[in-house]
Amino acid sequence: MSGGGPPSGGGAPSGGGPSGTGPAVRRVSTAVYRFPAPEPEADGTLRWDATTAVTVRIEAGGEVGLGWTYSTGATAAVVRDHLAGAIEDRDAFDIAGGWSAMHRACRNLGTRGLVMQALSAVDIAWWDLKARLLRVPLGALLGRCRRTVPIYGSGGFTTLSDAQLAEQVEWWQSVGCTAMKIKIAESWGSRVDRDVTRAHQLRQAAGPGTQLMVDANGGYHVGQARRVGAALDELGVTWFEEPVSSDDTAGLANLRGILRCDIAAGEYAADLYEIRALLPVVDCLQLDVTRCGGYTGWLRGAALAAAQNLDVSGHCAPALHAPVAAAVPNLRHIEWFVDHVRLEPLLVDGVPDAADGALHPDLDARGHGMTISRQAERWCVG
Repeated sequence: MSGGGPPSGGGAPSGGGPSGTGPAVRRVSTAVYRFPAPEPEADGTLRWDATTAVTVRIEAGGEVGLGWTYSTGATAAVVRDHLAGAIEDRDAFDIAGGWSAMHRACRNLGTRGLVMQALSAVDIAWWDLKARLLRVPLGALLGRCRRTVPIYGSGGFTTLSDAQLAEQVEWWQSVGCTAMKIKIAESWGSRVDRDVTRAHQLRQAAGPGTQLMVDANGGYHVGQARRVGAALDELGVTWFEEPVSSDDTAGLANLRGILRCDIAAGEYAADLYEIRALLPVVDCLQLDVTRCGGYTGWLRGAALAAAQNLDVSGHCAPALHAPVAAAVPNLRHIEWFVDHVRLEPLLVDGVPDAADGALHPDLDARGHGMTISRQAERWCVG
């Protein structure tokens, strides 16, 4: 994926790197932004009152690439202390080699979780940089197979009142979403009756033509998920996300064999080994570009899924997913997640517009088309 030269009529950037094909990576920098939630929020297993975005900027040949991940401030230290040194002075076109160098540099730290979130942010910034150096849109560089990217409305936190849930549904409808997802498994599955009631409320608010989706965030055990899933099947729910922990592949396989709704998981998968373990037990593989190794890891995961005739769905971070999701034929949709939809325009300029149930990237912008917003300084904490 990292090959390619400048577009016809454009000269190659000056200042070749070690291989002589492109400029050298000269600087890698980070920043940390903390965006408070409008009010405390929760899913089935976690509560939060803010979201942290860690940005990475890579400079080469007079251009700057931008990436970010949703993580914790410690991610910036991983980039500074372990990843930057592995790629500085490397050919700016050698993304694949740089990805492997970063992965090797973190062998003794462990290469999943926080480390892979840091690597993901660097990889996203690197792809953006490469496209800018070549003076092309990132979608064109990755290989665009669609001009718009289908989305589904996501949020429906367990902390919402009935009126607040109805407001979110109206908002999703305003941008044309025909599939909508809420959180269930409230308080680690201890309020099953309310979970099912809220699914019925979603059906009533969204109307009969909407695909219903639920996310338990691994909050049930297998028996609970089987019983809840039977009720969801009766309601016509089409997507049951992480009914049990994504680490419980046997449990996912059990439920997939019993329930009619699609079983989905994969948002925490950090590498091809974890992705491969999920392929036999899900109906749709979720991939998160901010956790699975950036655009490089996402494309590799999507290819593995395609080999098993499975669709992929982008988890959260809709603006970042837009270019890479447009590049794979086995895409089902990406998640238009309320928290990230709210904060992305505060963090960056150039966020793709949502309309008619899809994101509409700027097809002429260089790179992914996004740059840090001036107003973002207000939320910078490191």
